Amino acid sequence: MTKEQLDQLLSSAAYPEKTTSVSMGQTHISFLFFTDKYVYKIKKAVDFGFLDFSSLEKRLFYCQEELRLNRRLAPDIYLDLVQLTEDENGRLCFEGKGKTVEYAVKMVKMPQERMMPHLLETGQVTYAHMDELAGLIADFHAKAENNPHIDTFGSIEMIRHKWQEDLDQTRCFIDRSISKEDHQLIGALVQEMLDQKKELFVQRVAQGYIKECNGDLHSGNICLDQPVHIFDCIEFNEQFRFSDTAADIAFLAMDLENHGRLDLAQRFLEQYRDASGDNGFAEILPLYLASRAFIRGKVESIRLNDPLFSAAEKDAATKRAKRYFSLARGYLLRRKLPLTLFITSAVSGCGKSVLADELAFQLGINCFSSDVERKQLAGIAADQPGGDIYSSRMSKATYNLLAEKAANELDAGNSLILDATFIHKAYREQMALVARNYNATFTIILLECSDQVARKRITERIAAGGSYSDATVDIYEQQLKHCEAVCAEEGIIVKLDADNSVEWMVDQILKQILLI
Repeated sequence: MTKEQLDQLLSSAAYPEKTTSVSMGQTHISFLFFTDKYVYKIKKAVDFGFLDFSSLEKRLFYCQEELRLNRRLAPDIYLDLVQLTEDENGRLCFEGKGKTVEYAVKMVKMPQERMMPHLLETGQVTYAHMDELAGLIADFHAKAENNPHIDTFGSIEMIRHKWQEDLDQTRCFIDRSISKEDHQLIGALVQEMLDQKKELFVQRVAQGYIKECNGDLHSGNICLDQPVHIFDCIEFNEQFRFSDTAADIAFLAMDLENHGRLDLAQRFLEQYRDASGDNGFAEILPLYLASRAFIRGKVESIRLNDPLFSAAEKDAATKRAKRYFSLARGYLLRRKLPLTLFITSAVSGCGKSVLADELAFQLGINCFSSDVERKQLAGIAADQPGGDIYSSRMSKATYNLLAEKAANELDAGNSLILDATFIHKAYREQMALVARNYNATFTIILLECSDQVARKRITERIAAGGSYSDATVDIYEQQLKHCEAVCAEEGIIVKLDADNSVEWMVDQILKQILLI
């Protein structure tokens, strides 16, 4: 559609019902027009290989498919197929008279305040929501169609083909949203896992877990209203929709992790396992989690070639794509990680908290911060100034609490990272003992940065506000005076120049501990 046509559709006169306003949104494959009560979704005339909307006939067919398939989970949302017509004066109108120039799917407009991404951002998504979603999706999968044709999409050959297709379609984004090194590594790790787990994938087909699924099951397509609505499934490519049910749930689990809610992802998977009775998906899930993250990275990258997106929108899409690709790599590497207790060791201003959070994100492990735990002990909100809570007694209590949390995680078989200065040897030795008690690898991430960079970071953090840390330049100077050197015998040491980016530092850690 031309810009002039899109502008016409921002007029209320183009709609059959009265509306006080019209707004437009877009994805890489659709234009969406929002009126007071409805959404009109028009497919873009694009051909990306994995989807082909290049002709009006194809767009009509896939509009019909979108209605048919989405009415499985949201019959009251998907209303009708409508025509966009153009009269002899060139005026566009939905359901009007004249030549049909496009087709649209008409949907009920859902309450934005109940959309799952908004609720995730505002901390309103609960375990109860995960339980409800797990039950709803398990029931959907139990009723989903399964036949010999659908089964072929669960074969090793098809899975390899789909991965190769995604890798081929992202080559043009190397050095834009993904590095050549990571692109090659992800491809190699995928083939390695397929070779190692081949029999499990064969069993999944035999057990009937290859179904006509949703295919696009992420938070952006979920409205946590009453009732819950899951919408916008994949209609344009059956190989994305015909899949292992594990691939379907992997999308939502991945998306929750991408929002920083590993706990919700774990709860959802646990509840789905119980509701579905599927106890065998855990071993193959990493491949599907990686696939979902990689596909989202690809989708975000596609925006970089779309002239309708602004430079700012493309910059944001690049950042999102890089995060997804890093997560895809992380899913494939996690199974190689031995049980490990990581600790940071650095004075303030070296970026240890940012690094700890990013490493935890990519490896799917929990991160516990001394700043947060100290304030919880003192009964202070994490983002509020701590005041006089930095006495020796309070520090000892804080590190004891960190040791307790580490023991609980390791006892459950989970690696973790502790985000604290650990400039005193006694506290490092305390954590090393915890690691030994659970036969875990003890890894010290030693960060060193220039004085200029450290001071600049501290000053900028204080000016920005909202940080958990209360460290000032004065505190930084005191820490420098009391640092006790890390010795080789204390554990595995990963020494980093913290003047570099967090992405570079995470790469160096993974290269050393996982030998990638």
